[in-house]
Amino acid sequence: MNNIKVCLTPSLFPIYSDRTSVVVVVDVLRATSAICTALELGVESIIPVSTIEDALDYKDNDEYIIAAERNGKIVRGFDLGNSPTEYSNHSLEGKKMVLTTTNGTKAINIAKQDHLVVTGSFLNLKALTSFLVEMDKGIIILCAGWKNDYCLEDTLFAGALTEQLINNEKFYYDNDSTASSLMLYQKAKDNLFDFLKDSQHRKRLAHLGIENDVRYCLELNKSEVIPILKDNILISHS
Repeated sequence: MNNIKVCLTPSLFPIYSDRTSVVVVVDVLRATSAICTALELGVESIIPVSTIEDALDYKDNDEYIIAAERNGKIVRGFDLGNSPTEYSNHSLEGKKMVLTTTNGTKAINIAKQDHLVVTGSFLNLKALTSFLVEMDKGIIILCAGWKNDYCLEDTLFAGALTEQLINNEKFYYDNDSTASSLMLYQKAKDNLFDFLKDSQHRKRLAHLGIENDVRYCLELNKSEVIPILKDNILISHS
Protein backbone atom coordinates (compact mmCIF):
# COMPACT_ATOMS: atom_id res chain seq x y z
CA MET A 1 0.00 0.00 0.00
CA ASN A 2 1.01 3.62 -0.59
CA ASN A 3 1.23 6.18 2.18
CA ILE A 4 -0.41 9.61 1.82
CA LYS A 5 1.55 12.30 3.63
CA VAL A 6 0.44 15.92 3.94
CA CYS A 7 3.20 18.51 4.27
CA LEU A 8 1.49 21.59 5.66
CA THR A 9 4.13 24.16 4.61
CA PRO A 10 7.15 24.17 2.27
CA SER A 11 9.44 24.80 5.23
CA LEU A 12 8.59 21.28 6.46
CA PHE A 13 9.26 19.58 3.14
CA PRO A 14 12.73 18.23 4.04
CA ILE A 15 11.02 16.09 6.70
CA TYR A 16 8.73 14.49 4.10
CA SER A 17 10.96 14.23 1.04
CA ASP A 18 11.71 10.59 0.28
CA ARG A 19 12.77 10.67 -3.40
CA THR A 20 10.16 8.06 -4.34
CA SER A 21 6.72 9.59 -3.77
CA VAL A 22 4.77 11.70 -6.24
CA VAL A 23 4.49 15.26 -4.93
CA VAL A 24 1.18 17.04 -5.44
CA VAL A 25 1.82 20.77 -5.05
CA VAL A 26 -1.30 22.68 -4.10
CA ASP A 27 -1.83 26.43 -3.94
CA VAL A 28 -5.61 26.67 -4.18
CA LEU A 29 -5.68 30.48 -4.03
CA ARG A 30 -4.48 30.76 -6.71
CA ALA A 31 -1.39 29.42 -8.46
CA THR A 32 -2.30 25.78 -9.02
CA SER A 33 -5.87 26.73 -9.92
CA ALA A 34 -4.48 29.21 -12.44
CA ILE A 35 -2.07 26.60 -13.85
CA CYS A 36 -4.91 24.14 -14.35
CA THR A 37 -7.07 26.82 -15.97
CA ALA A 38 -4.31 28.03 -18.29
CA LEU A 39 -3.66 24.52 -19.59
CA GLU A 40 -7.41 23.93 -19.91
CA LEU A 41 -7.62 27.06 -22.06
CA GLY A 42 -5.01 25.69 -24.42
CA VAL A 43 -1.71 27.00 -23.08
CA GLU A 44 0.97 24.68 -24.45
CA SER A 45 3.38 24.84 -21.51
CA ILE A 46 4.15 26.79 -18.33
CA ILE A 47 7.60 27.45 -16.91
CA PRO A 48 7.23 27.97 -13.14
CA VAL A 49 9.97 30.25 -11.81
CA SER A 50 10.60 31.33 -8.24
CA THR A 51 11.63 34.97 -8.67
CA ILE A 52 10.57 38.02 -10.64
CA GLU A 53 14.14 38.27 -11.90
CA ASP A 54 13.86 34.77 -13.39
CA ALA A 55 10.63 35.76 -15.12
CA LEU A 56 12.20 38.91 -16.51
CA ASP A 57 14.68 36.77 -18.41
CA TYR A 58 11.78 35.94 -20.74
CA LYS A 59 10.30 39.46 -20.90
CA ASP A 60 11.57 40.35 -24.37
CA ASN A 61 10.83 36.95 -25.86
CA ASP A 62 7.66 37.18 -27.95
CA GLU A 63 7.25 33.43 -27.70
CA TYR A 64 6.10 33.71 -24.06
CA ILE A 65 3.29 35.26 -22.07
CA ILE A 66 4.77 36.40 -18.77
CA ALA A 67 2.61 36.16 -15.64
CA ALA A 68 3.76 37.45 -12.27
CA GLU A 69 1.99 37.86 -8.92
CA ARG A 70 3.17 39.09 -5.55
CA ASN A 71 1.00 39.54 -2.45
CA GLY A 72 -2.15 38.85 -4.46
CA LYS A 73 -1.51 41.51 -7.11
CA ILE A 74 -0.24 41.38 -10.67
CA VAL A 75 3.31 42.69 -10.86
CA ARG A 76 3.50 45.93 -12.83
CA GLY A 77 4.82 45.47 -16.34
CA PHE A 78 3.79 41.83 -16.72
CA ASP A 79 1.11 40.44 -19.04
CA LEU A 80 -0.95 38.63 -16.40
CA GLY A 81 -1.04 37.75 -12.72
CA ASN A 82 -2.35 34.48 -11.33
CA SER A 83 -6.09 35.11 -11.52
CA PRO A 84 -7.71 32.10 -13.22
CA THR A 85 -10.88 34.06 -13.97
CA GLU A 86 -8.79 36.70 -15.74
CA TYR A 87 -7.14 34.07 -17.93
CA SER A 88 -10.44 33.31 -19.65
CA ASN A 89 -10.52 36.88 -20.97
CA HIS A 90 -7.36 36.32 -23.00
CA SER A 91 -6.53 34.28 -26.07
CA LEU A 92 -4.12 31.69 -24.70
CA GLU A 93 -4.52 28.81 -27.15
CA GLY A 94 -1.13 27.46 -28.23
CA LYS A 95 0.82 29.99 -26.15
CA LYS A 96 3.75 29.37 -23.83
CA MET A 97 3.70 30.94 -20.37
CA VAL A 98 6.24 31.82 -17.72
CA LEU A 99 4.70 32.10 -14.25
CA THR A 100 6.00 33.33 -10.92
CA THR A 101 3.83 33.61 -7.81
CA THR A 102 4.28 34.39 -4.15
CA ASN A 103 3.96 30.79 -3.02
CA GLY A 104 2.96 28.18 -5.57
CA THR A 105 5.81 28.31 -8.07
CA LYS A 106 8.34 28.36 -5.25
CA ALA A 107 6.80 25.18 -3.81
CA ILE A 108 7.00 23.51 -7.23
CA ASN A 109 10.67 24.33 -7.51
CA ILE A 110 11.37 23.06 -3.99
CA ALA A 111 9.67 19.74 -4.72
CA LYS A 112 11.13 19.08 -8.16
CA GLN A 113 14.65 18.34 -6.97
CA ASP A 114 14.03 14.69 -6.15
CA HIS A 115 10.41 13.97 -7.06
CA LEU A 116 7.90 13.70 -9.86
CA VAL A 117 5.68 16.79 -9.43
CA VAL A 118 2.08 17.37 -10.40
CA THR A 119 -0.17 20.21 -9.32
CA GLY A 120 -3.61 19.91 -7.77
CA SER A 121 -6.67 22.05 -7.26
CA PHE A 122 -10.33 21.53 -6.57
CA LEU A 123 -10.84 22.16 -10.28
CA ASN A 124 -9.14 18.88 -11.25
CA LEU A 125 -9.66 16.82 -8.09
CA LYS A 126 -11.40 13.84 -9.71
CA ALA A 127 -9.02 13.63 -12.66
CA LEU A 128 -6.01 13.99 -10.37
CA THR A 129 -7.27 11.20 -8.14
CA SER A 130 -7.56 8.84 -11.10
CA PHE A 131 -4.05 9.76 -12.24
CA LEU A 132 -2.56 9.08 -8.79
CA VAL A 133 -4.36 5.75 -8.49
CA GLU A 134 -2.87 4.76 -11.83
CA MET A 135 0.62 5.89 -10.74
CA ASP A 136 0.37 3.59 -7.70
CA LYS A 137 3.08 5.35 -5.67
CA GLY A 138 3.36 7.07 -2.31
CA ILE A 139 2.00 10.60 -2.26
CA ILE A 140 3.19 13.79 -0.62
CA ILE A 141 0.64 16.60 -0.76
CA LEU A 142 2.71 19.77 -0.45
CA CYS A 143 0.68 22.75 0.68
CA ALA A 144 2.26 25.93 -0.68
CA GLY A 145 0.85 27.96 2.20
CA TRP A 146 1.58 31.66 2.53
CA LYS A 147 5.24 32.64 2.74
CA ASN A 148 6.11 29.33 4.41
CA ASP A 149 3.24 29.65 6.90
CA TYR A 150 0.19 27.43 7.29
CA CYS A 151 -2.71 28.05 4.92
CA LEU A 152 -6.26 26.80 5.55
CA GLU A 153 -7.50 26.40 1.97
CA ASP A 154 -4.52 24.27 0.91
CA THR A 155 -5.08 22.02 3.92
CA LEU A 156 -8.73 21.60 2.92
CA PHE A 157 -7.66 20.45 -0.51
CA ALA A 158 -5.20 18.00 1.04
CA GLY A 159 -8.12 16.56 3.00
CA ALA A 160 -10.29 16.38 -0.10
CA LEU A 161 -7.64 14.51 -2.06
CA THR A 162 -6.98 12.18 0.85
CA GLU A 163 -10.70 11.40 1.10
CA GLN A 164 -10.76 10.46 -2.58
CA LEU A 165 -7.62 8.34 -2.44
CA ILE A 166 -8.46 6.26 0.62
CA ASN A 167 -11.51 4.97 -1.21
CA ASN A 168 -8.97 2.88 -3.11
CA GLU A 169 -7.25 -0.05 -1.41
CA LYS A 170 -3.87 1.09 -2.75
CA PHE A 171 -3.66 3.98 -0.24
CA TYR A 172 -3.53 4.58 3.48
CA TYR A 173 -2.28 7.26 5.89
CA ASP A 174 -0.70 7.08 9.30
CA ASN A 175 0.38 10.62 10.19
CA ASP A 176 -1.46 13.35 12.05
CA SER A 177 -1.17 16.04 9.38
CA THR A 178 -3.03 13.82 6.92
CA ALA A 179 -5.63 12.83 9.53
CA SER A 180 -6.26 16.43 10.57
CA SER A 181 -6.52 17.58 6.93
CA LEU A 182 -9.13 14.90 6.27
CA MET A 183 -11.13 15.75 9.39
CA LEU A 184 -11.04 19.44 8.55
CA TYR A 185 -12.25 18.86 5.00
CA GLN A 186 -15.06 16.59 6.13
CA LYS A 187 -16.24 19.32 8.45
CA ALA A 188 -16.00 22.03 5.77
CA LYS A 189 -16.96 20.35 2.51
CA ASP A 190 -20.65 21.27 2.52
CA ASN A 191 -19.70 24.94 2.11
CA LEU A 192 -16.01 25.58 1.59
CA PHE A 193 -16.50 29.25 0.79
CA ASP A 194 -18.25 29.99 4.08
CA PHE A 195 -15.80 27.84 6.03
CA LEU A 196 -12.97 30.03 4.75
CA LYS A 197 -14.64 33.31 5.72
CA ASP A 198 -12.10 34.04 8.44
CA SER A 199 -9.06 32.71 6.61
CA GLN A 200 -6.19 35.07 5.89
CA HIS A 201 -6.09 34.62 2.15
CA ARG A 202 -9.82 34.92 1.54
CA LYS A 203 -9.71 38.18 3.50
CA ARG A 204 -6.66 39.28 1.50
CA LEU A 205 -8.35 38.64 -1.84
CA ALA A 206 -11.60 40.22 -0.67
CA HIS A 207 -9.64 43.36 0.25
CA LEU A 208 -8.27 43.38 -3.31
CA GLY A 209 -11.79 43.04 -4.73
CA ILE A 210 -11.21 39.64 -6.34
CA GLU A 211 -13.29 37.34 -4.17
CA ASN A 212 -14.82 35.92 -7.35
CA ASP A 213 -11.52 34.11 -7.78
CA VAL A 214 -12.10 32.38 -4.43
CA ARG A 215 -15.48 31.05 -5.54
CA TYR A 216 -14.02 29.85 -8.83
CA CYS A 217 -11.06 28.11 -7.22
CA LEU A 218 -13.36 26.17 -4.87
CA GLU A 219 -15.43 24.69 -7.70
CA LEU A 220 -15.10 20.94 -8.05
CA ASN A 221 -14.08 18.98 -11.12
CA LYS A 222 -14.26 21.61 -13.83
CA SER A 223 -11.18 20.23 -15.59
CA GLU A 224 -9.63 16.96 -16.71
CA VAL A 225 -6.16 18.54 -16.94
CA ILE A 226 -3.30 17.04 -14.93
CA PRO A 227 -0.41 19.54 -14.89
CA ILE A 228 2.82 17.55 -14.68
CA LEU A 229 6.36 18.90 -14.48
CA LYS A 230 8.74 17.53 -17.12
CA ASP A 231 12.17 19.02 -17.71
CA ASN A 232 11.20 21.99 -15.50
CA ILE A 233 8.13 22.75 -17.65
CA LEU A 234 4.50 22.14 -16.72
CA ILE A 235 2.48 20.46 -19.43
CA SER A 236 -0.86 18.69 -19.50
CA HIS A 237 -0.45 14.95 -18.90
CA SER A 238 -1.90 12.82 -21.65
